[in-house]
Amino acid sequence: MTDSYNRFAELYDKLTFDVEYESAADKICEIFSHEKKNPELVLDLACGTGSLTHLLLARGYDMIGADSSDAMLNIARKKCPEALLLCQDMRELELYGTVDAIVCMLDSINYLTEDGDLDTVFRLCNNYLNPNGLLIFDINSEYKFKNILANQTYTYETDGIFYTWENDYNEEANLCDFYLTFFSENKDGLYERFDEVHTERCYLKSEISDALERQGFKVLSCFDGYTDALAHEKSERLLFVCRNIDPIQIRFAK
Repeated sequence: MTDSYNRFAELYDKLTFDVEYESAADKICEIFSHEKKNPELVLDLACGTGSLTHLLLARGYDMIGADSSDAMLNIARKKCPEALLLCQDMRELELYGTVDAIVCMLDSINYLTEDGDLDTVFRLCNNYLNPNGLLIFDINSEYKFKNILANQTYTYETDGIFYTWENDYNEEANLCDFYLTFFSENKDGLYERFDEVHTERCYLKSEISDALERQGFKVLSCFDGYTDALAHEKSERLLFVCRNIDPIQIRFAK
């Protein structure tokens, strides 16, 4: 597997310093409590550099992290030596056993851009969840794609890094390309340029719900991000809380 995140992984934590990891971890724990679920083993799907994995470990959960980027996982291994970390694409998830809960945060589901990807991932999640297990994930909403991201260009500067972020949203295809150009300061004071292209798919709330139902899940709640408010028409991030009510009997099939 080629790893397109090698250079990006080195800067990822600096670029996401303002991400609400603590709020996400608090919300996940709140959901576990509300659903009377005390999971012993939790999978952090698309765990990246392990920031959320680390916070959930600190809250007492045994953790597995899975991500398609080995460069990201190399950083996660330093943060989370107690966790089992697997280099796996979420569409090809293969665990050694089952888990009590799966979390997949920071719009990782939006990176599933091909038709059928949603069903594949939700089917695999059900396959590796214990009965009545919880699946918790978030997505960038249709409102955010159309009104916040759209065809906007942003510039940022932080801690020796300057970068531009240009969005190209194709509403007909429901795809948004993110063109990122970075200038990163080296130890000698010179700046090195590199470029990244990322693509996310805009999913309607109904598309997500239908795919979950097809794969044996019931949506328990849908929140406005990591708040206690329910999702509404101007929510930028939708947080889904689901339970597998119809376990799929294909466990550990090759």
